[in-house]
Amino acid sequence: RDDDVNTYWQSDGPQPHLVNIQFHRKMVIHHIRVYTDFKLDESYTPAKISIRSGTTFHDLQEIHVQELHEPSGWHTILPTIEQAAGGGEGGGGPLRTHFIQVAVLANHQNGRDTHIRQIKIYTP
Repeated sequence: RDDDVNTYWQSDGPQPHLVNIQFHRKMVIHHIRVYTDFKLDESYTPAKISIRSGTTFHDLQEIHVQELHEPSGWHTILPTIEQAAGGGEGGGGPLRTHFIQVAVLANHQNGRDTHIRQIKIYTP
């Protein structure tokens, strides 16, 4: 919430590392973007991120998995470039959901904990 890329959320414990975002009503999601910095965070940098969606924590379904290669800066996780152009799976329109889970499945250099400097969810 601070909009400062010099601060970060840090996980503690075994993978996957989870960030849960719950909305009061069903929301239309146009983009999900994350900010990471491999040069500063090294083994704490996410290498594989999963996006899950559902009504509650109990009915989540994985809708997208993305691998990141030494990422520094903003990365659009959902939709992918292909989806935004209408050429890939899910290219039919924006995501509509009550609950989003961002799951870090793996880190660079087999790191244990992770740093995510920003997550932004864009709605209309």
